[in-house]
Amino acid sequence: MREIILAPSLLGADPLNIAAEIDRLGGNYGWLHLDIMDAHFVRNLSFGPELSRVLRRRYPDSFIDVHLMTDRLETVLPLFTDSASLITVHAETETHLLHAVLSSIRNAGIKAGIALCPPTPISRIEGVLELADLVLVMSVTPGFGGQKFIDSSLEKVRELAGLREARKLGYMIEIDGGINGSNIIGAVLAGCDAVVMGSAVFREDDPASWLAGIGAKIKEAMKDFDGKR
Repeated sequence: MREIILAPSLLGADPLNIAAEIDRLGGNYGWLHLDIMDAHFVRNLSFGPELSRVLRRRYPDSFIDVHLMTDRLETVLPLFTDSASLITVHAETETHLLHAVLSSIRNAGIKAGIALCPPTPISRIEGVLELADLVLVMSVTPGFGGQKFIDSSLEKVRELAGLREARKLGYMIEIDGGINGSNIIGAVLAGCDAVVMGSAVFREDDPASWLAGIGAKIKEAMKDFDGKR
């Protein structure tokens, strides 16, 4: 059975109490997801590299999943290589440099990911999938939390899962945007290995128990799914 990683997005946390919000998760997560927005590639500003560094100092054993929704990767990328566990860049920015960018991330000893916005086809990244440790499928328009899940994103997940199997590649598939308790099982069964959730987690009175419950539901659903194949 595949291990499914729950990755709470700190974009959904109280920005004045991020450490307390993380502590409320009770360790019932796999990764901490950090969305970096530059108000240029997307129409919003969020966190900077100092938060990533503080997270690394405060939670030294945590897997920090940095999602760069930014342009000017030659400037932004090096700011996170001392703290991130994985850095994901968008296929839509500096596409002609994707091979070099992914190689530089991996050469820094960090896992490398590629993100796809909803309209972007998988064909855009087929030539660099061998360099990817992860492919992130955006299931909303990137830039703001709390959006409605785009159902057609699951077709992209299934296509990526099929391509991975056909080409015997090892990348993980992550999904981000509008994921909640009602659609997370469908995302996992479509082929996702990591699931990002923001407001769905942090709006809960007891997010630790909620995450534990979601994890149990995922395991049961996968067990049933595998049994019927």
